[in-house]
Amino acid sequence: MSSPNCNNSYAEIQTKFLAPMYGVEFVISVIGNSLAIWMLGPGGSKNRHAGIIFSLSLAVSDLFYSLSLPLLVAYYTMNKNWVFGSAMCKIERFLFNCNLYGSIFFITCISVNRYLGIVFPFYTRGRVRGKHANLVSVGTWVVVVIISSPVIYFSKLDTDSHNVECIGTALKSELPSYFPYSCFLSGFGCGLPFLITFLSYVGIAQAVWKSHGLEAREKRKVITLVCVVVALYAISFIPYHILRILNLRNRMYSADCKWSLKVHSAFQVTKALVSLNPCIHPMLYTAVMDNVRTKLGCCQGNTDIKSQEEIRL
Repeated sequence: MSSPNCNNSYAEIQTKFLAPMYGVEFVISVIGNSLAIWMLGPGGSKNRHAGIIFSLSLAVSDLFYSLSLPLLVAYYTMNKNWVFGSAMCKIERFLFNCNLYGSIFFITCISVNRYLGIVFPFYTRGRVRGKHANLVSVGTWVVVVIISSPVIYFSKLDTDSHNVECIGTALKSELPSYFPYSCFLSGFGCGLPFLITFLSYVGIAQAVWKSHGLEAREKRKVITLVCVVVALYAISFIPYHILRILNLRNRMYSADCKWSLKVHSAFQVTKALVSLNPCIHPMLYTAVMDNVRTKLGCCQGNTDIKSQEEIRL
């Protein structure tokens, strides 16, 4: 078991670091994603192509999770004392997981759609329509809800300490059952989508680099933008999943306090990075979509204007 001093250090890191971070993220994310939904929704965008539909789904996912952040701000401000009841604990953790894997999956959908639009523009024109994107979005939400639903069972209130804690993973007695589930989420929910996203952007970079319609400076600009997107994806999601597994192992086997504290501290940073994504998405992915579409017009140098305008990312 961890010593009391070790447990106090865990709580101190969370209350001093996560509470203010979540507060700032709540304000930025709610404003940014509300504007994104207004711009991407039926009232703001008349052109309902696949890129718009996937981006709208991503913004909705981010907004729903952001609305739960005040609960976490209050929780950590009150020194990890959960006063909202067991049901809200489960709902908050479920929303976190739905947003996490919804974000990952819809980023992957956007990446694949962008790859098809740039590398195979004439094949996808007229074949990839809004109704197809709607079906993919519904299927994605179904998968996200299914893989996130076990969290409703595992998330519980821990009343052993002087505070009532909302356990976001599982009680120690249930860790042997939760650990394989966490590994599955890391592989299926993060590793596989990252591989698909990475390969999609590699394909985009290759297509841009081979284009004869772009100057070298323009090619470097697009490829740099692609690298930034992939790097942000990797930094935001991969460390979180790796450190979550390490943190669970430390809890299962009662690892040395000093080592456990280092892993736990790093894990808290990755939690903040994951929650920062809803703040970044409205700016980053809109910028990427506009820039790539602009550059694509240059890539299709021998194509008539009408064909260029019909290419949808």
